[in-house]
Amino acid sequence: MPFRKIIHVDMDAFYASIEQRDNPAYKGLPIAVGGLPHQRGVVATASYEARAFGIHSAMPSRKAQELCPHIVFVKPRFEVYKSVSSNIRSIFKRYTDLIEPLSLDEAYLDVTNDKYGIGSAIEIAQQIKHAIKTELLLTASAGVSTNKFVAKIASDINKPDGLTFIGPSKIEVFIEKLPIEKFHGIGKVTAKKMNNLQIYTGADLKQLDKPDLIRHFGKIGKFYYDIVRGIDDRPVQPFRELKSIGVEDTFGKDLFEYQDLCTEIKILAEKVCKRLDAKQAQGFTLTLKVKFSDFKQITRNYTHHIPIPINEIEYFALDLLKRVPIDGKGIRLLGITISNFRLNTPSDNQLSLF
Repeated sequence: MPFRKIIHVDMDAFYASIEQRDNPAYKGLPIAVGGLPHQRGVVATASYEARAFGIHSAMPSRKAQELCPHIVFVKPRFEVYKSVSSNIRSIFKRYTDLIEPLSLDEAYLDVTNDKYGIGSAIEIAQQIKHAIKTELLLTASAGVSTNKFVAKIASDINKPDGLTFIGPSKIEVFIEKLPIEKFHGIGKVTAKKMNNLQIYTGADLKQLDKPDLIRHFGKIGKFYYDIVRGIDDRPVQPFRELKSIGVEDTFGKDLFEYQDLCTEIKILAEKVCKRLDAKQAQGFTLTLKVKFSDFKQITRNYTHHIPIPINEIEYFALDLLKRVPIDGKGIRLLGITISNFRLNTPSDNQLSLF
């Protein structure tokens, strides 16, 4: 079969770049989009100037300020980011309708049969990058290859404003040299487990046969066996099944009183209800997330025999809260997530992320 032509486009420091574009005073400065340190906020995105100090997304804002005392914190403008994301999608659609968004700032494109008959995925990636830069005054990095796994890794190689092509004949050698931590889908816990098995690179991973990988890592072991050999047959999916809907909140001060926790559960439940209603979705499973002041985190979940009625989400969340061993410890974050969906739409149970 002919090779597919896959592009992974990843915007560079998306939120922060938009803020620097829209406010010239921020240009060249280390900025962090997210909550303020005194409000116990978290960095959503850091500009490249801030990243030079070791600041990254999901870092507590207080820690970011310690690393860079003169960093500028900017309140997120998610409606603006969504609007820009829509503009980016419009650029993608000039070339293909096979677009699989992963988030507001990245997506896979299958350009095997592009609309203009250009035929070259590299040329299409260059044109997309140029359009984003000239029309939106932002930069994007792109990875081009024959499958999603390699294209995504390639897009991160020459950031920012990079373009990396890894052709069919170079895929296996590329993956063999790749540190295991760079494999998309292998997190810190799995990487540590692999290191304990003396697996540090793709070449090391390739030494294990399929039964061994399944024995050590479960069903995903088959995926590891395939990708280290450059095999990834996953198609680009224009519509992705809705996996979960949830909200969480980090508090300005730790909460100790049970009644205060109940109040926050009520607020979170109302927000989840609104999101479910907007998606016309019902889920069978509710998960309560609790993070303590020492950053230890636990979850409790409940699966109902019928889709959980919207007006009972608060009740089930409170019931799960009773099962959390608080023991007088302060709580800094609560979250409620609904999953295991039954959709109330005639759209083949699929919703677009855009």
